[in-house]
Amino acid sequence: MHIVLDTNVLVSALLSQRGASYKILSLLRSNKFELHLSVPLVCEYEDVLKRSEAAYTISLTHDEIDALLDIICDLGIQHKVWYLWRPMLTDPKDDFIAELAITAHVNYVVTHNVSHFKNLAQYGIPAVSPKEFLGIIGELS
Repeated sequence: MHIVLDTNVLVSALLSQRGASYKILSLLRSNKFELHLSVPLVCEYEDVLKRSEAAYTISLTHDEIDALLDIICDLGIQHKVWYLWRPMLTDPKDDFIAELAITAHVNYVVTHNVSHFKNLAQYGIPAVSPKEFLGIIGELS
């Protein structure tokens, strides 16, 4: 199983240890799925997690965020995206995620904004919520 995690799933995982997003993050070291990354995606993870407004809700220091991102990069499969498929999505800020998903031939994009990624279905890549993804991999409790 191969996935791309939208930034909102990572943020959600760090805001609460009770939800499906946190469960997915906790399964990164398992063999349940492979996480696919690109430089633009990791840069967005870092930017969003370190924004001053996020700092008030996410109780991690910048050093702790860096350590988390290092772990994610170590566990993920990194890709260089050579071909841009723009414009593709309703939110152009998400196009780089779609391009990574196509380049990496992932099975799913896991996001809280499923409707933003509906155009990926034409490439055989459905967008699913974290809860739906946990059901797919048999981890829904």
